[in-house]
Amino acid sequence: MKLPNMALIVLSALLVFSCSKDNDAPNNPNPQDENIYYPPLNSDIWETKSIETLNWNETQLQPLLDFLEEKNTKSFMILHNGKIVVEHYMNGHDSNAVWYWASAGKTLTTALSGIAQDEGYLNIENKVSDYLGTGWTSADLDKENLITCKHLLSMSSGLDDTLGDDVSPTNLQYIADAGTRWAYHNVYVKMQDVVAQATNQSWENYFISKLKNPIGMNGSWIGLGDLSVYWSNTRSMARFGLLTLANGNWQGQQIISENYLNDALNTSQNLNQSYGYMWWLNGKSSFRLPQTQIQFPGELIPNAPDDMFAALGKNDQKIYVVPSLKLVIVRMGETADDENFALSNFDNDLWEKINDLIN
Repeated sequence: MKLPNMALIVLSALLVFSCSKDNDAPNNPNPQDENIYYPPLNSDIWETKSIETLNWNETQLQPLLDFLEEKNTKSFMILHNGKIVVEHYMNGHDSNAVWYWASAGKTLTTALSGIAQDEGYLNIENKVSDYLGTGWTSADLDKENLITCKHLLSMSSGLDDTLGDDVSPTNLQYIADAGTRWAYHNVYVKMQDVVAQATNQSWENYFISKLKNPIGMNGSWIGLGDLSVYWSNTRSMARFGLLTLANGNWQGQQIISENYLNDALNTSQNLNQSYGYMWWLNGKSSFRLPQTQIQFPGELIPNAPDDMFAALGKNDQKIYVVPSLKLVIVRMGETADDENFALSNFDNDLWEKINDLIN
């Protein structure tokens, strides 16, 4: 039976298109399909990938770097599937210099809490007093016993956030039942005490053996008044971002369980949709910010991809992770504009420049 002329034309076109796709495939590999690259431990070796390979708009790289330098940036990196695409240092900084993570380092506490749970030392659903004993706050015992480790990780302890960073019992005072109020509060550091008590190790030793050394980070925790802040070089920050992009896996070793990490990277309570376990989440319908009880409509960073999650630190320390684009982006430096505790206008402005490059 003969096909009508139009049917023959359509069939021929389909065959040509199919053959064309098959023939092109081996010569035009999709960079999104390659395996994640992990830089070697204890080495300066780190493979790179060109902007040209990714078909990004190379003419927009210099405007991005000019913007970053103008905004008091010290270092900036973009990884694609683990390989370095962009790495620049400016304003007197270099690849060996260390800088503080500020609150972006809260996510290190998240990670180590998950590792301790994975190893059976603790359960984040348990109350904090199971590990620290009673009287770790000034709240009445029935109120203190409402506070679980998960409340510390999700910033919903119900303790007064207006009293400063001191986490001695006299300064940890009840203001609302745990789980009924979201407030950005330094009380999260009690989770470090929980890990230390549960594992019978110092916080720093457990951190070094279970997270820092296995992924090849450098740096250390430095006490600043009532705060313990992590300092490292830029590549170490990028290594941690890469571990998170890789669902907690480092070259075949599962450092953090996928189940725990999945919980950490999704809304952790019903008060702030854009907050997981100390990771900030984009693409949600509303968000809250430090030092306010206002709920803002819309997503956290409109110019960023919806699936992006971020570790955000004071004065614009940033780790952005975008699973759909296989990107890890790190920014360290002084405050870009005005002093801030996490999110700032700089985030959205920076993503406008990044989009000009990667689109």
